[in-house]
Amino acid sequence: MTPELKYLRGFGNHFASEALAGALPAGQNSPQKCPFGLYAEQLSGSSFTMPRGQNLRSWLYRIRPSVSHSSRFHQIDQRLLRSQPFNECVAPPDQLRWDPLPVPAEPADFVDGLTTMAGSGYGGYRGCAAHIYAVNKPMGDRFFYDADGDLLIVPESGGLVLRTEFGVITVEPGEIAVIQRGIRFQASPKERQARGYVCENYGLPFRLPDLGPIGSNGLANPRDFQTPVACFEERDGDFELVAKYEGHLFQAEIKHSPLDVVAWHGNYAPYKYDLSLFQAVNTVTFDHSDPSIFTVLTSPSEVAGLANVDFVIFPPRWSVAEHSFRPPYFHRNIMSEFMGLVRGSYEAKQEGFVPGGASLHNCMSAHGPDAQTYQRASGAELAPQYLADTLAFMFECSLPFHPTRFALTTGLLQSDYLSCWEGLEAGFTGKRS
Repeated sequence: MTPELKYLRGFGNHFASEALAGALPAGQNSPQKCPFGLYAEQLSGSSFTMPRGQNLRSWLYRIRPSVSHSSRFHQIDQRLLRSQPFNECVAPPDQLRWDPLPVPAEPADFVDGLTTMAGSGYGGYRGCAAHIYAVNKPMGDRFFYDADGDLLIVPESGGLVLRTEFGVITVEPGEIAVIQRGIRFQASPKERQARGYVCENYGLPFRLPDLGPIGSNGLANPRDFQTPVACFEERDGDFELVAKYEGHLFQAEIKHSPLDVVAWHGNYAPYKYDLSLFQAVNTVTFDHSDPSIFTVLTSPSEVAGLANVDFVIFPPRWSVAEHSFRPPYFHRNIMSEFMGLVRGSYEAKQEGFVPGGASLHNCMSAHGPDAQTYQRASGAELAPQYLADTLAFMFECSLPFHPTRFALTTGLLQSDYLSCWEGLEAGFTGKRS
């Protein structure tokens, strides 16, 4: 069928969607015979016995079951994609920053265009990886699923068309999409090429953060998340199914498109979110609030209040604090921070950190505004200021990020990053200013 870009709204809701009226069985998940001769298949994103509020699963009613392959999986070249355990190199405590990854000259689809910059965790369901994708080719007759983690996709240049088992999602710069563990999909550039970032989350699924004293409104609102409606294709041919499993890529041949789900219901489904709808909460008296107030999604850990990984954004917003240094303060953090920039400039850096680039400040590595930013902000007139042309983000993990060999040896690594702080001269006079 022709893809229809229609969406269901809400985060974590139990949705029901059918591309053919009557394709959803009435009152039963797995009847002896499904409507239209479909197969019933459950996709579980959590163990069966999780508490009801944390149980993730969807029932899919498809033309052929997912078990239908025409060959065994065989391992394939994973190019610059890396996964746990991240032990290629010793992780230095240095502050690191990279220029943008160029779109390759040779044809590269989403799978081939994934480059791992850093990752955390030593195995098991904990930690995350930070990838950059640079693609110039649609996936065609190739499909992909990740058995290791959820994929949070952050476009930076050019949109992506995500054709999934649940329906079709288009995601543009300024939006994000999440494809959960195990879901089969294609990601193709909407136009000629596309580039962006991916957080591969090995921990508990992303959810909205608790609001605590903020109250019932603010940050990302559940109603602004969009999940695709059912949309299927009935297509036979010679197709490739690529799986990421235990850190390696495998490929099997299949004789039909796996995007053949005619109807589905459940709460385990891909979604997108427009970051411009984020309701920022900010300082209106004095001092700079902690970056946790900009959390869009969080993957919790077993320790209350300690995230496995947070997805944090720094969007356009007003800056109005009085008698305060307004940019991010100098900081050392038990969390590790991988940052990227979607557009504009970042308030703590005057130059060097550009859209498509990245930086890494690991656990307890000191960081903060560069010398130019410090000097400008220290003497600025503190009138209300709207930070307009900016959209930065952070994958903040409770485990250290280990840069890959590529990340530490590529010419994109800025060898002079430390020089941005060289102008921070001692101004101590012994007298109260």
